[in-house]
Amino acid sequence: MRVDFMSAIHDLEREKGIDKEVLLEAISQALIAAYKKNYNTAQNVRVEIDEQSGAIRVLAQKTVVETVEDPRLQIDLDAARKINPRVGPGDVVEHEVTPKDFGRVAAQTAKNVVTQRIREVERGMIYQEYVDREAELVIGTVQRIDAKNVYVELSKTEGILPINELLPGDVVTPGERIKAVITRVERGTKGPQIMLSRIDPQFLRRLFEREVPEIYDGTVEIKAIAREAGDRSKVAVYARDPNVDPIGACVGPKGVRVQAIVEELGGEKIDIIRWSNDPETFVASALSPAKVTAVYVSEAEKATRVVVPDHQLSLAIGKRGQNARLAAKLTGWKIDIKSESQMREAGLEPQAANAQAAQSGDRAGPNGEAPRVKPMSQAHVDVPPIEAGSERRLREG
Repeated sequence: MRVDFMSAIHDLEREKGIDKEVLLEAISQALIAAYKKNYNTAQNVRVEIDEQSGAIRVLAQKTVVETVEDPRLQIDLDAARKINPRVGPGDVVEHEVTPKDFGRVAAQTAKNVVTQRIREVERGMIYQEYVDREAELVIGTVQRIDAKNVYVELSKTEGILPINELLPGDVVTPGERIKAVITRVERGTKGPQIMLSRIDPQFLRRLFEREVPEIYDGTVEIKAIAREAGDRSKVAVYARDPNVDPIGACVGPKGVRVQAIVEELGGEKIDIIRWSNDPETFVASALSPAKVTAVYVSEAEKATRVVVPDHQLSLAIGKRGQNARLAAKLTGWKIDIKSESQMREAGLEPQAANAQAAQSGDRAGPNGEAPRVKPMSQAHVDVPPIEAGSERRLREG
């Protein structure tokens, strides 16, 4: 190797943080393997690299013995003392066996080792750059598309956006810019794998942070998200400042902020809900746009029973149960929806139950028990029956 090659190694240590000693050791090990492969030998050798000139010497290592049994690994005492007069049986002596044309092999081997090492370091740097960025929004350029993935060019690397992580209405073409959220970062044999998604709830969260300054600076907080990507989402928001309207902040003047998000999501409907730590208020709001008459809750089962006007029942449940399902995901409470007529069929007027509950302070029945409501399967959303005596009336519409 030449002096300029050694200069390049010193430059790599300075610029990329690759330790010179580690790199030289890796080159030495690669040269040993190359020597044995190219010169068909199994003898023990050591490679010596002069850090000043870049000169390489291959030194054979043999054990001194009285009688040689394997000349590749052993040397007799007389021959050994011609190399070093002080050696004795059992010692190891070295003598140079550098082939005349080894310089060409050494140069190519060293180049390959350095290139591989640079690649490993760069991959490690990219991994460290992205490993702490999970759930972060990124913008990249679509490079290519195959049957399973969309490959997105990011800063210094490539992200993988699986086809099943695209929105149902997404149509992507090479060269276009695309937004996605990082879902995970893994080490791979060819470098870090950065997995992306456009259907993850965190994608919706990051879009709100991007469009709503009050969310970005922490004045308004997104407390929960329930999403059926490409169709409909519910977002619960809360303002730390009582003078700030969290819903108004998210909607923006003339709806411009939320509309920008809806357009990015291909028309996905978004319900923005005011978050509350009071289950009655939160569950009732989560069923928006339906109007709620009353909410009963079983804290033991974390389940609620909601009463709505008859004409609001289908709206509260939603198409294929979507509105109630999203409300349950958003609040974390199981929800059982009843119409006022269903309550009457069960032998209890909702308004009367509420009045009795107010008088007793906690209970809705004339004897202090909870109202007995007949379950209606078409209005039931992941809620087991609430036993009598386990409910308390929380909201009166």
